[in-house]
Amino acid sequence: MTKKITSDFDQDAYPRDLKGYGGNPPKANWPGGAKIAVQFVLNIEEGAENSVIHGDGQSERFLSDVLGTPEFNNRHQSIESAFEYGSRVGVWRVLDVFKEYGLPITTFTCAAAAEKTPHIIERVLEDGHEIASHGLRWITYQDMYRETERAHVQAATKIFDRMLGGQPLGWYTGRDSPNTRELVAEQGGYIYDSDSYADELPYWLNVKVEDGSSIVRKPHLVIPYTLETNDMRFTSSPGFTNAEPFYQYLKDSFDTLYEEGADTPKMLTIGLHCRIIGRAGRITALKQFLKYITSKPDVWVCRRDEIAKHWYENHPATADNSADWM
Repeated sequence: MTKKITSDFDQDAYPRDLKGYGGNPPKANWPGGAKIAVQFVLNIEEGAENSVIHGDGQSERFLSDVLGTPEFNNRHQSIESAFEYGSRVGVWRVLDVFKEYGLPITTFTCAAAAEKTPHIIERVLEDGHEIASHGLRWITYQDMYRETERAHVQAATKIFDRMLGGQPLGWYTGRDSPNTRELVAEQGGYIYDSDSYADELPYWLNVKVEDGSSIVRKPHLVIPYTLETNDMRFTSSPGFTNAEPFYQYLKDSFDTLYEEGADTPKMLTIGLHCRIIGRAGRITALKQFLKYITSKPDVWVCRRDEIAKHWYENHPATADNSADWM
């Protein structure tokens, strides 16, 4: 007999959800009875990173092959060139691989990067991929004034609306703030965000938004992203030093979820960056992984907006499955 454990801690007042689905996740019912949904994200950030030529007070120091670099209050030519590799070389290599396999992906694209590389956006759309907003810039929003971040959300939305003929359906800031989710929900038009690493399935939150002079809560879908099945591990220490361990980690993750998917299908996200996985010595991991998963039955390789639409239709928000987000 299971012992009932009680706690005096006020769970309702705690602004975090540590329970989630509580060991009883919903049956995803992926299309075609798939055991697993595999979703690839390609981050397009080149030209949106920290740089004094973008009006920032310091150079970028995050997510490049220039490891351990300090911030400079001047241009950092090595960092800039490392990012430029992504838009000059890496993005084409990655897109060519997915085109070879005929598989769709989602791009997390910074609006400032899209403005500077419309030729990349053309190719992404031509290949049938989703463009989700990666915010205006690839900078940290943690300590930014709420009104300034709101202006960035609005500006990013306007840029994509102009370039694409409509705003994206998804949002991911990545270097977000405590205000980001509310501002995205307030903006409207985004059917999901991915600023979470908390689960292997989408989930609903009730998010506060300003409605005229009042504050209301509205259901908001979160499709979690990943920082571990992610090529960013090539730029961390300790991390992957060659393609083989990255492939093996992706394969192990897939195999576990594929096995569990016979009973409870989940979602596997793989995060990629043009300037990282696009290197000649790393792309082999992606090729090997695509070859492996396409040899398996009952695998749904999809875009993030497809997951969102599936969840809206099959697992709509209810009073029982939507927690208040604080």
